[in-house]
Amino acid sequence: MTSRDHDVVVHGATGFVGRLTARHLVGSTSRIALSGRSRDKLEALRDELGVDWPLLVTDAADPDALAALAAATTAVATTVGPYAKHGLPLVAACADAGTHYADLTGEVLFARDSAAQSHARAVETGARIVHSAGFDSVPSDLGVHLLAEQVKADGEGTLEETVLLLVSARGGVSGGTIDSLRNQVDVVKGDPSLRAVVADPYALSPDRAAEPDLGGEGDQVLPTRDPLLGQWVAPFVMSPYNTRIVRRSNALLQHTYGPGFRYREVMGVGSSPLAPVLAGAVAAGIGATTLGLALPLTRALLDRVLPKPGAGPSEKVQRGGHFLVEVHTRTSTGARYVATVAAKGDPGYSATAIMLAESAQSLALDPLTSPGGVLTPAVAMGTALAERLRRNGFELSVKRDS
Repeated sequence: MTSRDHDVVVHGATGFVGRLTARHLVGSTSRIALSGRSRDKLEALRDELGVDWPLLVTDAADPDALAALAAATTAVATTVGPYAKHGLPLVAACADAGTHYADLTGEVLFARDSAAQSHARAVETGARIVHSAGFDSVPSDLGVHLLAEQVKADGEGTLEETVLLLVSARGGVSGGTIDSLRNQVDVVKGDPSLRAVVADPYALSPDRAAEPDLGGEGDQVLPTRDPLLGQWVAPFVMSPYNTRIVRRSNALLQHTYGPGFRYREVMGVGSSPLAPVLAGAVAAGIGATTLGLALPLTRALLDRVLPKPGAGPSEKVQRGGHFLVEVHTRTSTGARYVATVAAKGDPGYSATAIMLAESAQSLALDPLTSPGGVLTPAVAMGTALAERLRRNGFELSVKRDS
């Protein structure tokens, strides 16, 4: 890659998560620039941060401006969503320019279209296009990746039954995440044939026909007592996206996680007598919200109470947030391992901003560990990103489970 004016450009910097991402980069030795539609807002943000970073006025609908943005930097961190509406032109511009890219999408159809349109070009130019570099889906993707590396190092075969358990989390629901869900619901309503695509556990696989037929890989929608975890679990709202990213990582890595790798994600509710009731309530709430967004009357009501794009919790609420996930596996030799991924800060806001900022810096500055293409956090950055997150207070660890 030729020398660029900037190491990282934060695109959508004046949005809620964009501001948090930019704030995290204050004090970095990287060459940072801010990008957005409004120069006035960008100047106000720069003054607020107390930096002298360059400003790039860039409209997501202007191909020439996006091409200029991509040509000016080594990596782009973009928070401009819903990505299905606004993201594909920037992906294409980065793929053409050989510019690395990281976003926060949780949209299956966008990630699928991005790979279909830009993977081959990114391979040619060396651009690493990394989707889902926030709470969607770094904890899932790195957790499984670190597990697989440790199991291999210990000579305990490959991963088989593997499950991510959301142990605890505290934080607000992102308005951008809700807007992405609204958009995907609308797209599927407009083209019902896409429902099967979204439901396919291997929707993001680079070669669907090459995937093993392991059976029972559909997303959990009902409460159950999980046999591997030994407790009651409920559906995890982010599972229908995160699981596709993890499976894409495995495929891009030539299925090194193992021929019997089966993966799911759940939310833990414990083993008390009330656990089945609580699990049922969680499942019902997720189902009601998704259905509500699909029906005009309830959609109007939900739109009045759900967070709006660009809005977010106070700094106090963000600081009081946290997340803790465990990834449990049983290997092909019968050994059991658990990876822990945890951090302080609201998972969807402050923690996500750190993950995105460090992903962009890793893409721009760390030694290359993968070829170009439409990739995942584990494939594009792997342990380099894990080390960066550890230096920022995240826990990422793996141990043998008794």
